[in-house]
Amino acid sequence: MRLFRAFGIDVYVHWAWIFVAIYQINYRANAYSFIGWKIAEYLALFLIVLIHEFGHALATRQVGGKADQILLWPLGGVAYVSPPARPGAELWSIAAGPLVNVVLFFVFTAIAWFKGIPLFGEVLSDPDAFLRNLWFINTGLLIFNLLPVYPLDGGQIFRSLLWFIIGRARSMYVAAIFGFLGAAALGLWALSTRSLWLGIITFYLASNCRRAWDHAKTLTALERLPRRLEFTCPSCHVHPPIGALWRCHQCGVGFDAFETRAECPHCHTTFPTTICIDCRESHPLFDWMRRVS
Repeated sequence: MRLFRAFGIDVYVHWAWIFVAIYQINYRANAYSFIGWKIAEYLALFLIVLIHEFGHALATRQVGGKADQILLWPLGGVAYVSPPARPGAELWSIAAGPLVNVVLFFVFTAIAWFKGIPLFGEVLSDPDAFLRNLWFINTGLLIFNLLPVYPLDGGQIFRSLLWFIIGRARSMYVAAIFGFLGAAALGLWALSTRSLWLGIITFYLASNCRRAWDHAKTLTALERLPRRLEFTCPSCHVHPPIGALWRCHQCGVGFDAFETRAECPHCHTTFPTTICIDCRESHPLFDWMRRVS
């Protein structure tokens, strides 16, 4: 369900979020003397996650990438971003999300200190308990997100740092392996505590790691292809591979866009732009020729 649009970004909420919200509000209703505070707490969680995702999206735009959609769902939020295929650009677009929570950590800590709210132990009034719970929610999200487990932010930051050292494909392999290990540990915890919620998170992590592993295999095969040195992608500055890797959307035939000058050899459809196999950005063929290395 589309909620609103801000900064050119459409914000959606998954329908399942509503049912999970109702369950969580009822489950923790006894945390306050008035259920309205629990509703406010869940809405605050919604806002914290949303600001976190906007951090990802706006940072991606800052480095020249695309970001136009955010989805909030029961497991948190997803910012659909496409940063340039450079380790530094991906690192900043990922790290900006947790940095939002770092800023909120200091804000909530300062508020608690100013109001004299103890973070542990004492029974508090509803307003003070609300502020303390926000501190715990934000801190918990920050710590969990920074775990080096793909596809959590920590796992993606780890992968981006490795990209500087061992390359794009190998860094994805390593991140996927750490992700599988983290998912296995979480799965054992889910079994020991008989937690369905942890089990769902485990499945989510494992399935994303499987996709990351498959993507790493694709990247490895792509890196081994011969390249056309007379052309360079204007976005990622990588030479395009040689081969019938582009597909005509009219007839479905694969062809080499640079060999045929962006024209399908089967149906003779001419394409105004040519997509980069490495970074997925599209540019006119003339722009590829203007940036010869």
